[in-house]
Amino acid sequence: MREGPNPEAVGRVAAEHMGPLLYALELCALSMDQAGRPEDAVYYRSLARKLADAGGTPPDADETSAVTP
Repeated sequence: MREGPNPEAVGRVAAEHMGPLLYALELCALSMDQAGRPEDAVYYRSLARKLADAGGTPPDADETSAVTP
């Protein structure tokens, strides 16, 4: 039984669909801003930044999976 998602497959999917994923995350952040939830907007923008910085590649084994603003 597998312990979680396959990092290589996740990275491949993220790389193939980077544009739409980043757009969707920004829409989430805008929605949070409009709802008066700026902390949540920061989270979604931080997640998008982390994904964009990674370029859709799987994280190194030493990296944590937590998203921090």
